[in-house]
Amino acid sequence: MIGGSTTSMSMSMAAYHPAVAMPLSSRSPWTRRCRTCCSANGAAYRAKIPMPPLNPNDPFLSKLASVAAASPQTILNPLPKDTPPYLDIFDPPNLMATPAQVERSVSYNEHRPRRPPPDLPSLLLHGRIVYIGMPLVPAVTELVVAELMYLQYMDPKEPIYIYINSTGTTRDDGETVGMETEGFAIYDAMMQLKNEIHTVAVGAAIGQACLLLSAGTPGRRFMMPHAKAMIQQPRIPSSGLMPASDVLIRAKEVIINRDILVKLLAKHTGNSEETVANVMKRPYYMDSTRAKEFGVIDKILWRGQEKVMADVAAPEDWDKGAGIKIVDGF
Repeated sequence: MIGGSTTSMSMSMAAYHPAVAMPLSSRSPWTRRCRTCCSANGAAYRAKIPMPPLNPNDPFLSKLASVAAASPQTILNPLPKDTPPYLDIFDPPNLMATPAQVERSVSYNEHRPRRPPPDLPSLLLHGRIVYIGMPLVPAVTELVVAELMYLQYMDPKEPIYIYINSTGTTRDDGETVGMETEGFAIYDAMMQLKNEIHTVAVGAAIGQACLLLSAGTPGRRFMMPHAKAMIQQPRIPSSGLMPASDVLIRAKEVIINRDILVKLLAKHTGNSEETVANVMKRPYYMDSTRAKEFGVIDKILWRGQEKVMADVAAPEDWDKGAGIKIVDGF
């Protein structure tokens, strides 16, 4: 009885739910269509993601919610493991300044010049100082002549100070590095200036550099106590690959430059051309005292020299203090 009741109940349920009791092949088209619609509604329901209450002032959540509402697949699609989530949705972030940069922007940059600082020759030029600290090669000649012309243009009445520490057109070992015309170019520029030119030798003034030292305004030529000056004959550049005729032409040109150098040194030192030519037969070195005696400079820049010389007593005072009596008959 119980078995019969169970069988009859199963048959009644199968009659009431035909889609459950019958196999899929024997189901009606209406049943299959209903099943498809239910699946589609379920997918649509699952696509609607419940969102918590949003803060309208949060730009991140607002952007994410708008993307989820417009295209849910952008949020649901799986991402690679090595890719941070949702970075393609937002704009790239703006990097913030570090605390050190903020500190400099407040304190340091306030007084920092807007342009990079000038180089050292430009700073010296601002004080009307031209420093020749290299052999007289074309690049040095170009810079020195340009600085002299600029200083005269800025003020034709203020003096110009030329500090010299150069071996001229040769190196310290005697090798030629420039033509004699390099020194003559600076010399001619000095002679064309309207300004007073104060020349100061620091270190060495050799060859053409010694000519520039002596070409300053008379009474304004100075030398440091331990500086050296030297005059010598011009040298022929290396001529190993030249034919004999070219070597002879070069030799004649060097002789002409030597004669010009002798005349200019004799003019500015007050010596005769014969005297200058004789001492130039071999390299003639001069310390500050000998350079002053030869007429290359006018004064040695001893620190406190003026005060020392002013404190020196006259010869009569020395004799009087020593008890020496001068007899009128002698």
